Amino acid sequence: MPEDPMAHSELAALTRRFEEVAEKHDREFGIIKSDLTAVRLQIGNLDQKVEALDKKIDRNQAQIIELLTQLVGQRPNAS
Repeated sequence: MPEDPMAHSELAALTRRFEEVAEKHDREFGIIKSDLTAVRLQIGNLDQKVEALDKKIDRNQAQIIELLTQLVGQRPNAS
């Protein structure tokens, strides 16, 4: 039985469309993967900043407690 040129042509067109969609999905997946990597880096940077801020707050609180402790027992108008 000879090959049907119409079926062969339709199969070739479907194959091309499938490959085009697959390439498009691959590109979009690459973009999404790149965006996720950038988000992870930003989250890492934010974590570092929050950690540094926590340490600074802890130091400031310790200084406040030290100063308040020194003031305990002193008369307010003492010279």
